Amino acid sequence: MTELKEPSSRFVKIRCPKCKNEQITFGKSSAEVKCLVCNKVLVSPTGGKSRIRARILEVLD
Repeated sequence: MTELKEPSSRFVKIRCPKCKNEQITFGKSSAEVKCLVCNKVLVSPTGGKSRIRARILEVLD
């Protein structure tokens, strides 16, 4: 019997440093993520795990 691998990335709840808006994004995002309120870049793709430029509030399981 083969065991299933756990996913290595999770969804994270982040807070924009400029306007304090909270939103949820994927930890390995392949596209740039901007704040929905002030349009500031919060997440940049790096080819693996994303570079998060906001405060991480919670890692969602």
